[in-house]
Amino acid sequence: MFHQLFAPTIDVSAHCDLPCGVYDPAQARIEAESIKAIIAKVADNDDPDFRTRAILIKEQRSELVKHHLWVLWTDYFKPPHFEKYPQLHTLVNEATKLAGASGTKGELDAGKADELLAKIDEIAEIFWETKKA
Repeated sequence: MFHQLFAPTIDVSAHCDLPCGVYDPAQARIEAESIKAIIAKVADNDDPDFRTRAILIKEQRSELVKHHLWVLWTDYFKPPHFEKYPQLHTLVNEATKLAGASGTKGELDAGKADELLAKIDEIAEIFWETKKA
């Protein structure tokens, strides 16, 4: 009994509680679409409480976009993918920056949201090509 209490543990991390192998860039896209919609709603609303709440949610969604992209980048894409698609590192970097403080997280710029969606679409195109292989 004491052995079980003091046995060494191993810490692991995954995008869910069990590394399931299920990945899809649609998760990042849905969050980015939400960001774009929130930006439009904030532009059309003068209520300071609504705007504060919406901006907080937009910032949370931006963090989720980054999370979902990083999961694809670190857990799904493998060295053969990066060899075949050398632009992939740059695409993920640019997309996560567009979701960050100088992008949708820190600004209310619908153009940044459109740029983010376009980058996610480029990543998704590569993702689905790798799934065919």
